[in-house]
Amino acid sequence: MADSSYESPSEYIGHHLSNNVINLDFLGGGSFMTLHLDSFVMAVILGIFSMGLIWLVARKATAGVPTKTQAFVELVFSFIDDQVGNIFHGNRHSFVAPAALTVFVWVLMMNAMDFLPIDIMAEFYKFLGLYEWKAVPTSDVNTTFGLALGVWFLMIYFGIKVKGMGGWLHEIFCAPFGSSVWVWPANFLFNLIEYVSKPLSHSLRLFGNMYAGEVIFLLLGLWAATGVSGIIFGSILGAGWAIFHILIVVLQAYIFMMLTVVYLSMAHEGH
Repeated sequence: MADSSYESPSEYIGHHLSNNVINLDFLGGGSFMTLHLDSFVMAVILGIFSMGLIWLVARKATAGVPTKTQAFVELVFSFIDDQVGNIFHGNRHSFVAPAALTVFVWVLMMNAMDFLPIDIMAEFYKFLGLYEWKAVPTSDVNTTFGLALGVWFLMIYFGIKVKGMGGWLHEIFCAPFGSSVWVWPANFLFNLIEYVSKPLSHSLRLFGNMYAGEVIFLLLGLWAATGVSGIIFGSILGAGWAIFHILIVVLQAYIFMMLTVVYLSMAHEGH
């Protein structure tokens, strides 16, 4: 339910969608250089937690009858390994499959923070002295673009590693329209657009879905503050949206992971 201390609905929504920003003027970039402290801290904490959880389960894994937690982790790993195997035809266990598992679990944990009760968590953050704090890192485009940019650099790295610098440049200038020198500019422009669009679409898809989901939760909270009817219908729709949002949270983590595998697979294969 929306907090009555806000003077207007726009102030309520704006406060909950505002990041805890630290200006990094001392680095020489002016006002352009800022750090979204909440997104950074939450992403790091959730990354350490999710990887620590997998490590703990793997450490306690037994060859006999598995525990429920071990069985669940093995099921997730087997599912992701099968998905990677359908796309990537090289030695997937050396890097691509573990990277896919890491991306999926990490993004899933960050997405799942959207289920925290917004107003209750806001009061908790105020108690800690944090008046602006977003708990969902993937609703910040800087986080999703950072993740996508990391995949983009890996794509270029593996493209050069597998094909060599000469082979990679040959692909840039000679595909997809042929190796004739007259079509080199067209090939280069085509590949440039492809390389630029991949991290943009990769990041904005995840950000857009998570940001929109957070806005809908806030609007339902505002509706619940309008009176008895708002509480009834807002609660019903909020519960329905929360159930549907479970699918969105898992699906967006899955899509981000699959696109990561697709891009890394394309880097290993020629046109």
